[in-house]
Amino acid sequence: MSLDVREITPAEHLSYVQGRDSVSFLQVPSWAAVKAEWGSLSIGWFRNDELVGAGLVLLRKIPRLPRYLAYLPEGPDIDWSGDQSAEALEEWLQPMLELLKSRGVFSVKMGPSVPVRRWQATTIKDAIAASNSTRLREITPDWQDGGALATIESLKLLGWTQRPDTGAGFGDVQPRYVFQIPLAGRSEEDLLRGFNQLWRRNIKKADKAGVQVRRGGREALADFYPVYLETAERDGFLPRPQSYFERMWDAMAAEDPNRIAVYLAEYQGQVLAATTLVSVGDHTWYSYGASANTGREVRPSNAVQWQMIRDSLAADAAIYDLRGISDTLDPEDPLFGLIQFKLGTGGYAQEYLGEWDYPLRPLLAKLFEFYMARR
Repeated sequence: MSLDVREITPAEHLSYVQGRDSVSFLQVPSWAAVKAEWGSLSIGWFRNDELVGAGLVLLRKIPRLPRYLAYLPEGPDIDWSGDQSAEALEEWLQPMLELLKSRGVFSVKMGPSVPVRRWQATTIKDAIAASNSTRLREITPDWQDGGALATIESLKLLGWTQRPDTGAGFGDVQPRYVFQIPLAGRSEEDLLRGFNQLWRRNIKKADKAGVQVRRGGREALADFYPVYLETAERDGFLPRPQSYFERMWDAMAAEDPNRIAVYLAEYQGQVLAATTLVSVGDHTWYSYGASANTGREVRPSNAVQWQMIRDSLAADAAIYDLRGISDTLDPEDPLFGLIQFKLGTGGYAQEYLGEWDYPLRPLLAKLFEFYMARR
């Protein structure tokens, strides 16, 4: 039965999301309002007028022309688990390409949330101790999805391309490698047993020192932002303006009052660590984090993470997602700290399908790529 893809309203899109166990928070309708500098539309896949898939498309206009780059961050949310042949995938993807081309799109980028490989924390720790692997990809995974591997080959046959891996695991806009903690069917005691000794000791140390973690609303962004600026200056990245976080809160909280929360770890009246947590269905994400230059000895970062994990467990989440990691296992690499900190939680590293590009107007796509490289 053929599939029809057409534009849907944000309300229709949200209703579809609410019927799913979870989708990426980058694929909920409210994310369009967060990315206010982009245009957007929600699209739906229909079979016999039944909505069977959806996607949030962000549209970036190129200078002086009515043409757009279309981006589906961590989407679309369609049935990637069925027939992974090129013919079957074309039935899903070709109608999307035709619709977007009719809207003036010259190139499409998508990043389906399809797991490919998984490495348990113990597996990674053993590889680091043995010093015989420098990247995750060099370790035999504990789990691998043959269907996802078939999907990769089918996408190539259909003309989709993927940017070369930079060697750090950050070849995509959104992270290809993430670190997650499974929560379903577990207790707090079980989770703590899964943490390494350092994490357990740091959680106890923060508690004994009197670090208090509180969950706040929009007003807590005023305390979050100064610590975020301090982190940006220390780590050398360009900070987002406070208005971005306020817009993120307003858009996501309007969609669902439980969609977003701010956590503050305080010690002796000072905010030492601050984070944001996003929830969609049974999946929660640690989305932004910040820490002060002082007070690290009382371990506020461990305390705030533990509270977010506990709250996610209490809300019946199945996955707590620590988001992106580099795939480097080299202790001398500056990015090694990303995975080192998260390994202590006893979860697993997961590789997704990554981001794929399809040029609808190849010449214009090449010119745009050149323009972006010059910028």
